Amino acid sequence: MSKRPGIPAPIEGAGLGLRRALLGPLGEHDLSQVGFMELAPENWIGVGGRLGKALGEYAERFPLVCHGLSLSLGAPEPLDETFLRRVRRFLDEHQVRCYSEHLSYCSEHGHMYDLMPIPFTGEAVDWVAGRIRQAQEITGRRLAVENISYYAAPGQEMSELDFVLGVLDAADCDLLLDVNNVYVNSTNHGYDPEQFIDALPAERIAYVHIAGHYKEAEDLLVDTHGAAVIDPVWNLLDHAYARFGPLPTLLERDFNFPPVPELLAEVETIRAIQKRHERPQATRQEAT
Repeated sequence: MSKRPGIPAPIEGAGLGLRRALLGPLGEHDLSQVGFMELAPENWIGVGGRLGKALGEYAERFPLVCHGLSLSLGAPEPLDETFLRRVRRFLDEHQVRCYSEHLSYCSEHGHMYDLMPIPFTGEAVDWVAGRIRQAQEITGRRLAVENISYYAAPGQEMSELDFVLGVLDAADCDLLLDVNNVYVNSTNHGYDPEQFIDALPAERIAYVHIAGHYKEAEDLLVDTHGAAVIDPVWNLLDHAYARFGPLPTLLERDFNFPPVPELLAEVETIRAIQKRHERPQATRQEAT
């Protein structure tokens, strides 16, 4: 499915998640190195007053992307079409550059407070791909699905990689590449994270997530978004750029917020790694 006419150009650079707890603190700092911001539409649709005004001000200053929390692409019940129509109006209103969701499910006759892995089976590929196509039709734009972290794979018939590739192809959708999730899963399930990234289709990647996690044991990492990014994850991001170029990349932090200068230092680390992989201007012009 192609993008609708009038949708703004893709995002660039290094981004930061816009969380309500950060609205005030961010306003006290120079954010010139932040190229875009991401928010969860569920947390902002229908919000007015002071918070709605603050959102409007950030939307005027920064390109926005939306990363959904509750669409539940792998669930057995029908998609919430009313919610998707509300999302479409929100995306249009704020000229959101990309709408993404988790390649997971979080509901079955009611919402759960976790992202559950979709079984890695051919039947599940067909099921979730059909729902992604439906979501794209209702919202009028391509959907990017995120590779999630998972801790068990019940009913597994194919690898995580083959499942992700199968969904991207069958749904004709994009990928939100979460580098930290690749690192977490590679540790927990014993695969090579660089080989996983190398096998992904470059043309499908909309943008990238990077975040911190919690080390429960040597062979058990928990994706938390509540800590600083560690060196092996930075190195894996560097590898992804070597493979695909300096893709737009967002720093996720959902709790345990450090002082804003520490968050901005991580944003600057993204920018520094991106710069190492930029092609000279002459080379870019020759390639176009």
